[in-house]
Amino acid sequence: MDVKLTLSPLENWIEGLDQPLVISGPCSAESEEQVLETARQLKEHTNIKVLRAGIWKPRTRPGAFEGIGVVGLKWLKKAKEETGLLTAVEVATAEHVELALKFGVDILWVGARTTVNPFAVQEVADALRGYDVPVLVKNPINPDLQLWIGALERINQAGITKLGGIHRGFSPMSGSQYRNDPSWEIPIELKRIIPALPIVCDPSHIAGNRTLIEPISQKAFDMQMNGIMIESHIDPDNALSDAKQQITPKTLAGILDRLIIREPATENVDFELRLKELRSKIDKIDNELLEVMGARMQVAEEIALHKKEHNITILQVNRYEEIMNDRIQKGKNVLLKEEFVKHLYELIHDNSIKRQTEIMNTENKAGETV
Repeated sequence: MDVKLTLSPLENWIEGLDQPLVISGPCSAESEEQVLETARQLKEHTNIKVLRAGIWKPRTRPGAFEGIGVVGLKWLKKAKEETGLLTAVEVATAEHVELALKFGVDILWVGARTTVNPFAVQEVADALRGYDVPVLVKNPINPDLQLWIGALERINQAGITKLGGIHRGFSPMSGSQYRNDPSWEIPIELKRIIPALPIVCDPSHIAGNRTLIEPISQKAFDMQMNGIMIESHIDPDNALSDAKQQITPKTLAGILDRLIIREPATENVDFELRLKELRSKIDKIDNELLEVMGARMQVAEEIALHKKEHNITILQVNRYEEIMNDRIQKGKNVLLKEEFVKHLYELIHDNSIKRQTEIMNTENKAGETV
């Protein structure tokens, strides 16, 4: 995939902006005192530079708290003047952009519900044209990498070069421990496609509860993400929105103190030699795996021809269940997690079905399509 964005490095976004970038503050601005006191406590207990607060809150159903509106921007401006913290808010319309910039907001972000709608993203992009402001784009609700990239492209084409992504997870399958499934492979793929793009993780929205925020934050940094956005509140249990996933500024300080920021590389020669040796082993095993998978696919093709000859359906549900149960158990015997084995064989089975379908639909010797 060829994606060309004109990007400004994170260190050039705002003078004095720390790396990794840490953004924190309440899910929603609820009152002037709440915003000011949260800012004061963040200033007292942490070294973060950016205060966030939800001003307009997109909610699934009417009647829920949808944000305090423009008055909250006045509170953020006052908090910035008092504490020196930069400010960040979510925008979803041209009017939001205009109001946020009018009140001196330093960083804007596009929410997940907006990212899914190219018309809405384009409206925001058009409103941003001519401004030099950092903009972060959250991933869409569903795991659609193309949609995420498309939103980034629209904002970039409006002239915004101080551009980054926010990984906030994706709508989960049933039974997930997360509010939004992290699906780390998607932001990793985005980073592979656009290496210069800064990506900030949103552990609060991935977690959905405060107990998971710290391990998710550590994982984000281990995945070489450029920062984290964590919701903090002076009284989390009584917050008007997302109470379960918010923490106090003091709790945030403890988490930040415990996080380990690892280096992406080292000049240690012994380390590099050992790493090269281990990677060589991985390459050898991968080559063997690919040969085995190729051999498996050849057998699947023979099965397809055999089924075609006897006019038998491609999908055999009982056989699929038999394979899945057997492979999951054998995977456990070699310490492979059930989720991994299940996902692997779903991919293998899907590819096998596609290939068998191609073979079943090829023409026979008489030129008739079977």
